[in-house]
Amino acid sequence: MTDLTPIPRSLAHVSDWVFDLDNTLYPRACNLFAQIDLLITRYMMDVTRLAFDEARALQKAYYRDYGTTLNGLMQRHAVDPDHFLKTVHAIDYSPVPADPALVAAIRALPGRKFILTNGDVDHARAVLARLGGGDELFEDIFDIRAMSFRPKPLPEAYAAFFAANGIDSRHAAMFDDLEKNLMVPHETGMVTVQVVAGPEFAHAQVEDWELGRASGAHVHHVTENLAAFLRAVP
Repeated sequence: MTDLTPIPRSLAHVSDWVFDLDNTLYPRACNLFAQIDLLITRYMMDVTRLAFDEARALQKAYYRDYGTTLNGLMQRHAVDPDHFLKTVHAIDYSPVPADPALVAAIRALPGRKFILTNGDVDHARAVLARLGGGDELFEDIFDIRAMSFRPKPLPEAYAAFFAANGIDSRHAAMFDDLEKNLMVPHETGMVTVQVVAGPEFAHAQVEDWELGRASGAHVHHVTENLAAFLRAVP
């Protein structure tokens, strides 16, 4: 695992560090989200009465177009978000490895640390328990409920997060595996970092756009190794 960009001086001014959860704080290769992804497909099948392939295609379309499949289901099918979240997070968390190096690197960062996730708090805490840091590592876990179910990459999600935590985006950094979730952070003045899987990673449940490495101006840095990237922060 290697860093794909050098650490510039531009991170020296950062006092608020904001992390996505899924496929960012744990490696995509452990395929934890693949479990959730399959449960979402089954949920789609129950709601829409579509066959697997059709339900899956619609699921990915909602994910792409609405920010989350849940948002699409709420907008188009009036599903109960609490029932959805409880159902799709009934997974085995054991594939998430303990990562003391990442925990130490986050703890050493100067300033406050946050999680900004389209998942929910219980899911985040289960992941953090596996990583070994616990949620005391973070000032706040700002989840989909705190966003009033208006997820990243919608501007309202970030605005609500900034307001709730008194964050000046010009002194903050955002880490996310999806480049589309870095567009608004870039526009608001945050430093942006895309956390990507290695080029060898492939999975039948993952669309090409989910693995895309952005080259646009809204992605300032790209890394395959979050812990190493953070250790190099000046």
